Amino acid sequence: MRSTVPPGIRCIQAFTRDSWYRGFTLVLTFLFYTSYHLSRKPISIVKSELHKNCSAIAGHGNKSHLDNDTWCDWAPFDKPNYKMLFGALDNSFLIAYAIGMFFSGMFGERLPLRYYLTVGMLLSGLFTALFGLGFYWQIHSIWYYVFIQIANGLAQTTGWPAVVACVGNWFGKGKRGLIMGIWNSHTSVGNILGSLIAGSFVSYAWGLSFIVPGGIIAAMGIVCFFFLIEYPEDVGCSSPQHHDQTEQEPLLRQDSEDEIFTSLNNDEGGVNPIFNNIQPSAISFVRALKIPGVVEFSLALLFAKLVSYTFLFWLPLYISSVAHLNPKAAGDLSTLFDVGGIIGGILAGIISDYTGGRATTCWVMLIVAAPMLFLYNYIGKNGLATIIGMLIFCGALVNGPYALITTAVAADLGTHKCLKGNAKALSTVTAIIDGTGSIGAALGPLLAGVLSDWNNVFYMLISSDLLACLLLSRLVYKEIRGWCGSQPRTRGFKEI
Repeated sequence: MRSTVPPGIRCIQAFTRDSWYRGFTLVLTFLFYTSYHLSRKPISIVKSELHKNCSAIAGHGNKSHLDNDTWCDWAPFDKPNYKMLFGALDNSFLIAYAIGMFFSGMFGERLPLRYYLTVGMLLSGLFTALFGLGFYWQIHSIWYYVFIQIANGLAQTTGWPAVVACVGNWFGKGKRGLIMGIWNSHTSVGNILGSLIAGSFVSYAWGLSFIVPGGIIAAMGIVCFFFLIEYPEDVGCSSPQHHDQTEQEPLLRQDSEDEIFTSLNNDEGGVNPIFNNIQPSAISFVRALKIPGVVEFSLALLFAKLVSYTFLFWLPLYISSVAHLNPKAAGDLSTLFDVGGIIGGILAGIISDYTGGRATTCWVMLIVAAPMLFLYNYIGKNGLATIIGMLIFCGALVNGPYALITTAVAADLGTHKCLKGNAKALSTVTAIIDGTGSIGAALGPLLAGVLSDWNNVFYMLISSDLLACLLLSRLVYKEIRGWCGSQPRTRGFKEI
């Protein structure tokens, strides 16, 4: 008597070939960008080791150090201007990242994504490891670390436009917010793993806090070279549906649609790429800006990312300062902010998929985040339970809109109906949105380093959230008008 097909095999057979390839690509790109963020996180953990309160360290056995509060610090961060030096390190990376991002998207559209990502991850691994080798080589020049941060910032720009473009090639608009909300948890997962890995070495050999993450991202670059599939057509899978023909788009103005149609057709000899076999050309930077919603979401992300990256680079030091914890404990506790970010990103995706209101979802989360940040600054250090609760809640509200704009919104705009099937815009649109956001990411840590009082830092973060809400107001109005008008947007979940 022959047995039936095993349950596990029946489960495998329940999924189509296309579904397996889509899932494989989603997991692979998740791991790739997890490694990018994993390699960015160590600097925030190591800060509190490079400069710490040496007078609190007992048993060093050298009485000549008793009148020196900086004997255990790593030069040049043993000076009173150590916050300015930390700000210089952060901004060397972030400014290079912001500038490079605007060009990275255009390169990503014109080069094979697999090669582009592979080279980017290998270079990121190299520069991350070189920062850590400064510990073993006893390098105390600030310019060495600044140069490494600039080079690493440029190398890391290869990641985001490429992985979003790849995922956008494989997944259509239906449930995109949910899928990308879950997928975008790679940012928080990378931050958590980076914190834990860096924290494991920071107290006795902080160089390993950089070398180990550098090795991980380099290894993922090799995996990318051997396994990444850029387009479904490359392996005989069907292309996703990027648009629902019956869906009304309140963010789309007919004049803007016609303008971009005309511009694209003129560039391609008046022929629509949908109706011929000619590969569509990459869209220009200026025409990408004309896509409805790109400018508003880009500027809103500038302020949303300012808040998120200020927490990314300064939260462990803040917790260490106000809660009087050691660097490892502060780094471990800061991961709860990223746990909240995972929850917030998924919730933002689910809500925006169901309502069809990407801008409204972001607006509501940002407006609630402002008073929560004020509350966290005043009660967030009153006991461990309060710290945990506030970190998770604030992480969800801060990172939810940031995650939604950089993933589902960028993919929506990069495959917008006004492009008439030219998916080549996806990488450029993603780079514009994230590049503009990266300007805020550079400003936030810089201002946090300049401001001498933590209260002023939180006032800056609250103001940034409110400015992001203001910039999204026009799009929110259009979405609400679309819901209440004669042809409201379709609500509910749609097929992928």
